[in-house]
Amino acid sequence: MLAIVAPGEHEGWVHVPARVCVVGVGGLGCPASLALARAGVGHLTLVDPDRVDVSNLHRQLWHHPQDVGRLKVESAGQKLRAQFPSLGLALRPGRVDASNVLALFEDHDLVIDATDGVQVKFLLSDAAVLARRPLIYGGVLRFEGLAMRVQPDGPCLRCLFETPPVDVPTCAQAGVLGSMAALVGALQATLALRPEQEKGLAWLHVLDGWTLAARTVRVRRRKDCAACGEGANPVLRDEAEAAACPTPTSTSPVRSAP
Repeated sequence: MLAIVAPGEHEGWVHVPARVCVVGVGGLGCPASLALARAGVGHLTLVDPDRVDVSNLHRQLWHHPQDVGRLKVESAGQKLRAQFPSLGLALRPGRVDASNVLALFEDHDLVIDATDGVQVKFLLSDAAVLARRPLIYGGVLRFEGLAMRVQPDGPCLRCLFETPPVDVPTCAQAGVLGSMAALVGALQATLALRPEQEKGLAWLHVLDGWTLAARTVRVRRRKDCAACGEGANPVLRDEAEAAACPTPTSTSPVRSAP
């Protein structure tokens, strides 16, 4: 972990993790990986099973018209290698599931959640708790964006919702403003570089691209959280298994202090 003193009237610390895994090389993962490479991260692992589609091009900056049909990790990796020759880079064209997610966390200092599926986001959050590695959660839909750092001993995604929300459309289904995705991805990179937060607390960053308003919500760790609460024993389940066992329709809203 490399520490750099940030200049200015108030001295602070920017922590540059040596090894970062970016899960998802789309609208969030592209800007996040660029910002982290520019910040001096020594190694990036890109994970994504998908191929570039023409519908991706308006919001996924690493992918160009000539890349349509290529694996996203190969398309992004080619541009990263060209711009950052000294960057260590690993490309994994596959899905993250319960069988491999813990190894990803254990092999890296930090993981970026740049995925576009509710179930896989909860899988990543649960794995972060088990592996005791930071996870930078991010999500964007239409004009709205969310980001939060899930830190060991701090609140996780299940402190926001007890169970994954149902019937949440993906970006492909509902659409997303390309510049909003870029903004949230850059915010995720910022959260990856900032110092650790106060134990037991996290900040959910909420961005409204329509009104250009931003707010932060203080999130506290729940003692009864099924993943990170006292005596909790989270069980990792992949998307297929979760789909076979539908979650309840009721979810808990953000539980936080003003």
